[in-house]
Amino acid sequence: MKICFNIHFHTLWGQAVYITGSIPELGGWDTAAARKMDYTGDGGWTLVLELPDKPLEVEYRYLLKSNGELIFEEWNRNHRLSLTHSRQSCYVQDYWQNPPQNPTAYSTAFTHSWFARPCSPVERIVRSKRKIVLKVFAPAVRQDERLALLGNREELGGWDPARALPMECEQFPEWWVELDADRIGGSIEYKFCVTGSGDSSVVRWEKGENRNFYLPPLGENETAIVSGLFFRDDERQWKCAGLSIPVFALRTQQSFGIGDFGDLHPLIDWAKATNQRLIQLLPVNDTTLTHSRTDSYPYNAISIYALHPLYLNLEAMGTLKDPQRAAFYQTKQKELNRLDVVDYEAVDRLKWAFFRELFRQEGSEVLASQEFVFFFEENKEWLVPYAAYSCLRDKYRTPDFRLWGEYAVYNRAVIEALSRSAEYDATALYYYLQFHADRQLAGAKRYACYHGIVLKGDIPIGISRESVEAWTEPDYFNREFQVGAPPDDFSLTGQNWGFPAYNWAAIEAHHYRWWKKRFRKMAAYFDAYRIDHILGFFRIWQIPNDSVEGLLGYFSPALPLSVEEIKNGGLSFRGAPFTRAHIHGKYLAELFGEYTDEVIQCYLERMDADRFALQKPFDTQRKIAARFAGEDNDKSRRIRSGLFALCNEVLFIEDHRQPGTYHPRISASASYRYRELDKQDQYAFDGLYWDYFYQRHNTFWKDEALKRLSPLIASTGMLACGEDLGMIPHSVPEVMQKLQILRLEIERASKSPNREFTDLQQVPYLSVCTTSTHDMPTLRGWWKEDPDRRQRYFNEQLKREGAAPEDCSPETGEEILRRHLASPAMLTVIPFQDWLAMDAALRHPDVDAERINVPANPRHYWRYRMHLCLEDLLKAETLNGRIRQLIAAAGRGF
Repeated sequence: MKICFNIHFHTLWGQAVYITGSIPELGGWDTAAARKMDYTGDGGWTLVLELPDKPLEVEYRYLLKSNGELIFEEWNRNHRLSLTHSRQSCYVQDYWQNPPQNPTAYSTAFTHSWFARPCSPVERIVRSKRKIVLKVFAPAVRQDERLALLGNREELGGWDPARALPMECEQFPEWWVELDADRIGGSIEYKFCVTGSGDSSVVRWEKGENRNFYLPPLGENETAIVSGLFFRDDERQWKCAGLSIPVFALRTQQSFGIGDFGDLHPLIDWAKATNQRLIQLLPVNDTTLTHSRTDSYPYNAISIYALHPLYLNLEAMGTLKDPQRAAFYQTKQKELNRLDVVDYEAVDRLKWAFFRELFRQEGSEVLASQEFVFFFEENKEWLVPYAAYSCLRDKYRTPDFRLWGEYAVYNRAVIEALSRSAEYDATALYYYLQFHADRQLAGAKRYACYHGIVLKGDIPIGISRESVEAWTEPDYFNREFQVGAPPDDFSLTGQNWGFPAYNWAAIEAHHYRWWKKRFRKMAAYFDAYRIDHILGFFRIWQIPNDSVEGLLGYFSPALPLSVEEIKNGGLSFRGAPFTRAHIHGKYLAELFGEYTDEVIQCYLERMDADRFALQKPFDTQRKIAARFAGEDNDKSRRIRSGLFALCNEVLFIEDHRQPGTYHPRISASASYRYRELDKQDQYAFDGLYWDYFYQRHNTFWKDEALKRLSPLIASTGMLACGEDLGMIPHSVPEVMQKLQILRLEIERASKSPNREFTDLQQVPYLSVCTTSTHDMPTLRGWWKEDPDRRQRYFNEQLKREGAAPEDCSPETGEEILRRHLASPAMLTVIPFQDWLAMDAALRHPDVDAERINVPANPRHYWRYRMHLCLEDLLKAETLNGRIRQLIAAAGRGF
């Protein structure tokens, strides 16, 4: 079998076009082993492959290299060849695939759910031994429409719309039609159009000039294939609505005190009943470190692959044969399900007891099944170390792998031997649980797709310091630092998430393989995803390990200031006084009050007595704070708070990689040390500060983000969304627009320094518009939080006169939801609690109980549960009908 690939692409000196693909002859997707094409002149490139005479399925794409180094690839839609006849030969004329006009419409959110379509076969047979196949991508074709072809030859319908040739779409959104080459010959002129599926009348033509194709002479059993085309359509700004809720918050009559993957099915039913088309979840990865309430934090995953066992639906796993044990768990299920909130530790204890009993009963049978064997082979690269980690964590009673003796340093051979030893049953339990979790969540995704609903996942920016990956792939992490966020509206002292910083140089050296695998695993369960803290791909806020809060962090990567730059900025820089805590006694009195003398005695050994220039602020803070750690009284709290403030009394922080260069300390103008400066130095410092945080890094951070995000976004077909809140670099909107990543827009979190509230009618189409996030009070909670701001919103945004009511009434809640639904954003995603805000009978009686997270509290207990069962919600026709009406009125219905 012979395949002749052809493409037209003009190159510069030293450049060449290559092909990489799914078969060994095309390098097996290894770009280093891609096949170089031959240049034929005038921009033409060709490659001839001789393959065994057997049916063949192959995917491939084109690359451009310069002197052997990869420059860029085609857009991430692969070309496909399906050769069913063993003696068939092909002449392939491809077009280089640049991103189309509306690339989001090609995401799996559209092609698997929103635009998904059954495509009945066309009753048309071409018997010629010489054929032409024309292929074109066209996702925006309704289910009651079909793509068709018309052209200047009789075989092409002779431009008669009544004779348009219907096209096939088994690999939607790619359409194709097969033609008789003997009846065409030479060159053809043609165009694609959309027809009605009933009467076949032309609904619309594609835009632009007619297309042309010159047919080369074909031999017997040879097919000419034209691919890489896109239907030229108007850019349609399609929109829909959805909801957000964590899995753990779901409640059905069968829930075991916590939401589970089985509960997603009735949630999907409710979304469909209300004409919502997207369900956004929080992360669902395993977070089990200590089997305690601190594991409730869903962003502190121990694995980037493993799903959380607590989200397993017990009924779907199987039934215990012992009637007494089965009755015991039924009783506990009812007890836990009556609770208003998640009792994480009780759920964890009982579910794990059930897992072990069921595994003893039927684990060996499940692990011997063909379905499990296939799952294991597909996932063993991560599954084996995850299971070993979990066993060792429990054996040593700590997740800190540095304390695991001979297993402290990961060795795959040793771990694989461990999994085959007497420890097999212990590790096999985790194989068994992940098999069930995969089957349940993948089943929920299939159910959602069947009903035209998209499940949207969440990819955390970080991972636990004591995670499987930190153990198995330590080179990808910089454990000297932890990451978080600078001070913002969520936390005035910044956020410290505790995740280790990434070693981006090592990740880049391996072509972002670690991140790509993470994204691809996510694509097994979701068709859209939210990149948590997408700003971290531009730069991350890294904090020294011995710091508790986020004030003493700085951005990485960054361009720190040299001493010369600081002096040239007009500041009379004097070294240590600017980079060490340098406090007068009167400020110590402000911090510590009546306890000042006691604290000074603790400091004397570590300070320059004349000016109190603190040499090692973190070390001192930790040791002195330890003296009061066991106390929980006003004195202890006052001293610990003062110590944290004292360590923040610096204006610059020295860069750990480039000694002698400095980062301005975030929010330094609020410090006592800043107030000590004279007006001229304050003015100079303010200028350096503004330039550093808002100007200096614009191009640098833009380049970093494009370098990192581009290959990750291209690694899957999911619809990409980004959480771009906080201190936003100037280049963020440009990068997200270029990569077609949807932004996050919240009315009460304006991104404009000139507006208190976001103008919802000016948000970009490529965005997600929402009333609140899991890190904020709900709509009703926010209404109570700040009376002055509520009043301004009431008068200025809602255009109401008089005093704003103290409570957010159902009518006010509905009006706010209507405003968000009317925005130009592609997606309006409303938190579940805020949908209920417009129904006085159904909304939660306790506003404060609706809140999911408080970012200022790093040890917050994530335990919110919806107070209604989904079975009851499905019967709430008054609310459901109102949601349908609002969505339809906003043009977001189907």
